[in-house]
Amino acid sequence: MLKGEFVLSFRNLIGDRRRTVLALFAVVFGVIAQLFVGGFIDWIFWAMRESYIRGQLGHIQIVRSGYHEDGQARPFEYLLPKEAAIIDEIQRMPAISELEPRLKFNGLVSFGETTVSFQGDGVEPKPEPEASQNPAAAKVGGETQQAKDLKKLITVRLRAGKGLSPEESRGIIIGSGLAANLGVKPGDTVVLMANTASGGLNAVEVKVNGIFYTATKQYDDLAIRTHIKLAQELLRIDGVHEWILTLTETELTRPTLAHIQERLKSVGQNLQAVPWYDLADFYNKTVVLFSHQVDVIRIIVSLLVMLSISNVLVMSVLDRTSEIGTLMAIGIRRNSILRIFLFEGLLMGIGGVVVGLMIGFVLAHIVSTIGIPMPPPPGMGVGFVGEIMLSPTLASSAAITSLVTAACAGLYAAHKASRLVIVNALRTSR
Repeated sequence: MLKGEFVLSFRNLIGDRRRTVLALFAVVFGVIAQLFVGGFIDWIFWAMRESYIRGQLGHIQIVRSGYHEDGQARPFEYLLPKEAAIIDEIQRMPAISELEPRLKFNGLVSFGETTVSFQGDGVEPKPEPEASQNPAAAKVGGETQQAKDLKKLITVRLRAGKGLSPEESRGIIIGSGLAANLGVKPGDTVVLMANTASGGLNAVEVKVNGIFYTATKQYDDLAIRTHIKLAQELLRIDGVHEWILTLTETELTRPTLAHIQERLKSVGQNLQAVPWYDLADFYNKTVVLFSHQVDVIRIIVSLLVMLSISNVLVMSVLDRTSEIGTLMAIGIRRNSILRIFLFEGLLMGIGGVVVGLMIGFVLAHIVSTIGIPMPPPPGMGVGFVGEIMLSPTLASSAAITSLVTAACAGLYAAHKASRLVIVNALRTSR
């Protein structure tokens, strides 16, 4: 019986091609709209996440317990030794691609008559573009597609001059916003002043090697990066605040974090492993906000698809009233009539999902190849070229949403058809 009802539903759709095509177009539009909106938002999430990780936070930070809560007020009480046996062990883990010591400090920077505050990072110099390459590619001996995509991200890039050099410890790079406030350019000499561990004031004269920018304008307005030896000389200390761990893949963060936390507990040291997602507050809030917006768009698209399919099926019921009356007159049960129209809605949904996914993936690839130029959003100093990032999860979500919508749209028309009175339905043929 179900097979016969399914075949009858299919024939009904073939027989009324104009309305079927209109309904399919609505489903196809809904699928493509969900793929494009969801894929663009997913790309923004990915780009923002990797930018924060590879430009500022790292995947995992190893610090003294309580450093992120009280370290700003009492930085010298949370210093780590420059070297430790546990760090050598962690660095040999297969998921770890890079380990970088980092020293946080702040103070005043002077150029000419201008003096402003800054936030400094003492880092180990490495080849530019800094932090914009995927270390996983170096391990496998080739450049992966992820590595190519990461190069497009704005993490820490030079706007002018050159980067930090391992051989030149007296050079610094300065954020573009801070450079504009000071009026400095590459080659100028500035003075850094900071409080030392003993409570005194120390100053060093340094040369501006280059001016950099990141995805975060607020960071660029305050940031200075120096050789870690220069930062230690300025503060007159011999330790660091953070060991920054970069992983081969961001998806390995949670299992790697669990393993590191277990090892830190076993050695009994007062150390804490902090993942990037506990530190990226702005990113987390952005994900929540944009996810709600995508849900609203998904609801609007679903309503449009539902109304379109429902309208097509209701018109079909009106045109086929006498046919429905004849079927019921020869003994076809109302439940069968109900299932026939439900099958029609599902068939429209399945056909629209298949065609929509095919067209959506092709169009998404074309759009991603061309790129989507975007102006600087709030909190960022530069624009970017967006892409559509499609995934099996996104495709499944778009397909399921469209199928459920089509089924719900068919339910109203099916109920209306199954509740027709036989005598009244047969009269319409006269």
